[in-house]
Amino acid sequence: MSLIEVKGLCKSFGNLEVLKDVSFSVDEGEVVVIIGGSGCGKSVTLRSIELLEKPDKGQIFIDGREITAKGADIDSIRREMGMVYQSFNLFSHMNIEENMILAPTKLLKMPREEAVAKAKDLLKQVGLLDKLHAMPANLSGGQKQRVAIAGIIAISPEIMIFDESTSMLDPVGRREVLRTMEMLNREKGITVLTITHYMNEAAKADRVIVLNDGAVLMDGTPAEIFAHPEKLRRAGLDVPQCSALAEQLREAGIS
Repeated sequence: MSLIEVKGLCKSFGNLEVLKDVSFSVDEGEVVVIIGGSGCGKSVTLRSIELLEKPDKGQIFIDGREITAKGADIDSIRREMGMVYQSFNLFSHMNIEENMILAPTKLLKMPREEAVAKAKDLLKQVGLLDKLHAMPANLSGGQKQRVAIAGIIAISPEIMIFDESTSMLDPVGRREVLRTMEMLNREKGITVLTITHYMNEAAKADRVIVLNDGAVLMDGTPAEIFAHPEKLRRAGLDVPQCSALAEQLREAGIS
C-alpha cells in the first residue's frame, strides 16, 4: 500500500519552473531516496509533501488522504509525518529534555510526566540518554540530529522525511544518523523518504528516484539506477562513484 502518492506536481517561483509534472509513490515500510543535481527540485518536492511549499498543480496523498485537497485537515495529516532538516531545529535556550517534550505536551496534550518518560526512552533508543539535561550547544552535529529525530518519533509518525539531514555532518555524525534511520525502518516499521547527495547512502535504499530539471528521470532499485551512467551524467551526478557502486551491487548479487 502506498503511504505517499505524488501526482503531477508542478511548482514555479516567479518565472523559474522548479517542478514539472513530478509523480511517484512510496509504499508502506519502504526506504526511498531522491537524488539529483543541484537545483533539480529535490527539496521543493519534499517541502511540497508537507505543504511547506504549496504546489501550483498536482495532488499529494498521505495514507490515502489528499493533503492538497480544498478543506483538507492539513494539521492532522501532517501528524503522520516527521521532517528532519539539515539544521537540526533544536531550541538553543532549552535543554534536551525540554526540546523533547515540547511537541508531545503542546500538540498531543500529553501530561508532562508521561512526556518526560517517553523522552528518556527515545533518547535511550538513539544512544543519548546521558544527554537528557545537556544544552544543544554542547552536542556534536550528529548528536543534535539524533535528538531531533528522537523528538519527532515522540509524536509517533508513520513516515519520516529527511531533507539532506546528513549533509552538514562529519563522517562520524553521518554514520550515527544513518544507523538511527535504519533502526527506525527496521525496528519500528517507519517509512522513510530522504534526499541526499551521497551516492553510498542511496545505494542502501529500497528504491532510488532520480530528479532532473524538475522531473523524474528514473525510478528503480539502486542496482537498476546505477547501471545507467549516461542518464546519471545527464542528471549531474558523480558517474565514477555511481559506476563503482553498481559494480559492488552486482558483486553482492543485488539486482
